[in-house]
Amino acid sequence: MSTSNPSPLWQPTGERIAQAQITKFQTWAAEEHGAPSEGGYAALHRWSVEELDTFWKAVTEWFDVRFSTPYARVLGDRSMPGAEWFPGATLNYAEHALRAADTRSDEPALLYVDETHEATPISWSELRRQVSSLAAELRALGVHPGDRVSGYLPNIPQAVVALLATAAVGGVWTSCAPDFGARSVLDRFQQVEPVVLFTVDGYRYGGKDHDRRDTVAELRRELPTLRAVVHIPLLGTEAPQGALEWSALTSADVQPVFEQVPFDHPLWVLYSSGTTGLPKAIVQSQGGILVEHLKQLGLHCDLGPEDRFFWYTSTGWMMWNFLVSGLLTGTTIVLYDGSPGYPDTSAQWRIAERTGATLFGTSAAYVMACHKAGVRPSHDFDLARVQCVATTGSPLPPDGFRYLHDEVRDDLWIASVSGGTDVCSCFAGAVPTLPVYIGELQAPGLGTDLQSWDPSGKPLIDEVGELVVTNPMPSMPIRFWNDPDGSRYHESYFDTYPGVWRHGDWITVTSRGSVVIHGRSDSTLNRQGVRMGSADIYEAVERLPEIKESLVIGIEQPDGGYWMPLFVHLAPGAALDEALLTRIKQTIREQLSPRHVPDEVIAVPGVPHTLTGKRIEVPIKRLLQGTALEKAVNLGSVDNVDLLRFYEDLARKRA
Repeated sequence: MSTSNPSPLWQPTGERIAQAQITKFQTWAAEEHGAPSEGGYAALHRWSVEELDTFWKAVTEWFDVRFSTPYARVLGDRSMPGAEWFPGATLNYAEHALRAADTRSDEPALLYVDETHEATPISWSELRRQVSSLAAELRALGVHPGDRVSGYLPNIPQAVVALLATAAVGGVWTSCAPDFGARSVLDRFQQVEPVVLFTVDGYRYGGKDHDRRDTVAELRRELPTLRAVVHIPLLGTEAPQGALEWSALTSADVQPVFEQVPFDHPLWVLYSSGTTGLPKAIVQSQGGILVEHLKQLGLHCDLGPEDRFFWYTSTGWMMWNFLVSGLLTGTTIVLYDGSPGYPDTSAQWRIAERTGATLFGTSAAYVMACHKAGVRPSHDFDLARVQCVATTGSPLPPDGFRYLHDEVRDDLWIASVSGGTDVCSCFAGAVPTLPVYIGELQAPGLGTDLQSWDPSGKPLIDEVGELVVTNPMPSMPIRFWNDPDGSRYHESYFDTYPGVWRHGDWITVTSRGSVVIHGRSDSTLNRQGVRMGSADIYEAVERLPEIKESLVIGIEQPDGGYWMPLFVHLAPGAALDEALLTRIKQTIREQLSPRHVPDEVIAVPGVPHTLTGKRIEVPIKRLLQGTALEKAVNLGSVDNVDLLRFYEDLARKRA
């Protein structure tokens, strides 16, 4: 796969390389901090991981991070877990997110789009005014630094205001999207015991109104720590008894006050998908997120004040937090609240056109759905302003790269990125100065010592291994909530290779320095000692027009055998007959290997996902191994529980 020398699909022009922030940063860092001036990105990356302290100091200077008290040193302790970043420093994330209001007061900070696809701007000065007003009200409600503030909100401007106001007072933000049911929300919020809940009365999705007042009433009953509930009447209903009105809390014109907190003060709590138990409550710090996101958005995504940043996401996914951080670089962020495919599959392209998005982020699944539906983005929309299309959520298959190149623009920068909720950032992905190769992520991120390791901890090149990170990153969790001795945190990432972060993905680091992701290693297929990633099989099978989606599981049998079924969700009108069965097996055999061919192909009514859209592999494996449904999977974390019954029945029949 990687020892060959394929031609790049895309190469940045000399002018583009010269204009990129990362190029200017490298020139400056060479003069000021001894970074290499020659050797391009590869040399800069090597320096950034070998001289970790100097690199992160340079990042804070380049982006003019305002420390209200100075730090003693960059890394007090570099052991993992437990690295100590910028000890002694104090700052405030929200203060940095609103800095552009000083120079760009009347320009839009936010562009809000609903399913009408019309954009409503909110200026920098108005955003700062609302945040300042709400922060003062939170203080009046007795919210102190470290108190948790929760949002049951769609991707609307009020969610951004509430997050920034919480950060301004030193509170800890946490949010769920309103399509989460009460049990899923309580599994998350009950762990962190919020004192304030921001909530809507409902939301609009797919052209329909969804009333959530009953769910909100249940949340209020089951969260005894709440001191205040703030009502946002998205569907126009009256505030429930005892709730405060959003408009009353955001109407004042007061000076902003930003609590100066230690660098490692908690900023927010994110949650793992929680498919096999209570979701992990992942705590990240104000300073760690600030510097990591400045690096990621300002250098890797090349965002600045002239840009418009649109990523399709919900408040229940880390990409929403990442999108909000676009404000740190003075960028206008686009908030879309609605279905990704309403009124038709082209919806997200239409929004990119109407908002003048320069960076459009979406899921690999959406790109492939457009490909299958025959959507022709540049034919139907004016996408001249789109410089980069970025994808995450799952690996972008080679066909996805070709589709974007052919149907959007042949000089389009395509950034397939991979990271995790765990770090709320990317391990590998976008680099504006490097070529793009089909099916590959451009490179590991600066300051991220990403490697592929074999089971004994030996680094591999051009071979599949475990994704590990051998240096701390500032946005790694400071802890998990309710994990006093750190044991759950340790076992999540550091059990396999002591002192080294193991993420749970199979990857190849190529000799060109690019990265290929093969899927999760905890649901690894292992036949006759050959380890395979499920993503490779999905990519091959889902090219067939008859197959909407697929799921492959490898199951160790009690007798020492191995059963590998492939579940296929067929497109409307398709049938799993002998001809299709033969084509599926032939496709896998020719494009991957005979070892990848499944033992059985089974048509299913659908593939279950987490609430953030990831296929559920491990719980299905557990079900098929005979684990009871309620033990195999946390039902509140699944998008369609009824689908699980099908797999449960199948397991029963097989037993």
